[in-house]
Amino acid sequence: MRRTRELLRQMRIFRGPHHSPDKSSLNFSICLFPKSRCSTFSDHNSVNYIVNQVYVIQNKLNGMNGVISRRDFLKAGTAFLLVLQQSESLSVITVNGSIPATAMGTSLVHEHFLVDFIGADKINYSRWNRDEVVKKVMPYLLDVKKYGVKTIFDCTPVFLGRDVVLLSRLAKESGVQIITNTGYYGAVGNKYLPAWAFTETYKQIAKRWVGEFESGIEDTTVKPGFIKISVEGPHLTELHKKIVKAAALTHLQTGLTICSHTGPAMPAFEEIELLQKMKVHPAAFVWTHAQAEQDLTQHVKAAKLGAWISLDGIGWGGFEKYATSIDNLRTAGLLNKVLISHDAGWYKPGEKDGGSFTGYTNIFTALVPLLKNREFTDNDIHQLLVTNPAEAFAIRVRKI
Repeated sequence: MRRTRELLRQMRIFRGPHHSPDKSSLNFSICLFPKSRCSTFSDHNSVNYIVNQVYVIQNKLNGMNGVISRRDFLKAGTAFLLVLQQSESLSVITVNGSIPATAMGTSLVHEHFLVDFIGADKINYSRWNRDEVVKKVMPYLLDVKKYGVKTIFDCTPVFLGRDVVLLSRLAKESGVQIITNTGYYGAVGNKYLPAWAFTETYKQIAKRWVGEFESGIEDTTVKPGFIKISVEGPHLTELHKKIVKAAALTHLQTGLTICSHTGPAMPAFEEIELLQKMKVHPAAFVWTHAQAEQDLTQHVKAAKLGAWISLDGIGWGGFEKYATSIDNLRTAGLLNKVLISHDAGWYKPGEKDGGSFTGYTNIFTALVPLLKNREFTDNDIHQLLVTNPAEAFAIRVRKI
């Protein structure tokens, strides 16, 4: 038996300022002295294990005048070191290769550079000139870099204008880390689904997506860093259920996070239920365009299940509404489950000079000041733009 209060002080484990009583959805900061050696994460299995070990120590300290066995302390310390090692080894995949998730920095998780609405049966790379697209997009990328943005997720799926050669060039010339996707977009009456999506099984579709992860997209070495799908309500159709199941299977085989263009709560919860039946934890699911749901209690409900709430139309105004939605989740202790972005851009093939283009700075110029007026701290903003994206998109299987 030995006194360990000083050693326990050096291994600090604490909840953020806003936390949920549900340990599986908590965001914990874990620090080993000195302070620079810190990790923030919310993986439910890892958190539960290490927190339970520390609770053992705390209970014994409270009841035994600060004396616990060396064995109990080492159990908690070993759990901490294992979780820290795991959190530091997680990665994401950019168009230029894999990087540590901790290297993402300030991230915008839902943007576009080019979108072509011509339809899956007509789209092809000859519809745009990459030099012209680069010329159009580059000033906006350089502008957002001034606000410290290091990583942007391009959410344009295949058959809507995904062009990984273009993305690689934009990343190289701008210095911004760009992450692309695999998956199919089922909204807008299935206009952007390829013919085989209607006839193949979910396993066959998943095999295509996993193939891009393992071998690269088309004839390139570029690999996807997340799964992008789309559904539309009010209820999931059988076709869209198949797309969701394909995403679930792809996640289980790759660890890629699933982002689903969804909107209202009803189809979102149907997706979550379907993923759970496939043994995928809701922490692997991003409810994209959740701002379309007016009942903010539904955001809280989904976040408590572990899903990510993506409020991502900030490029188009409505800043007070976004501030209210984010504040609502903070009040519920769920700021650690919120993602924000603009859904902005984009070059439009077929329009003169690519049409109008919306930049990626409203979060910094309009939304953040509103949040600061609501007493959001710098740590809260860091949580939204740095910690949460890294946690949401770090590649690992999240299985029930």
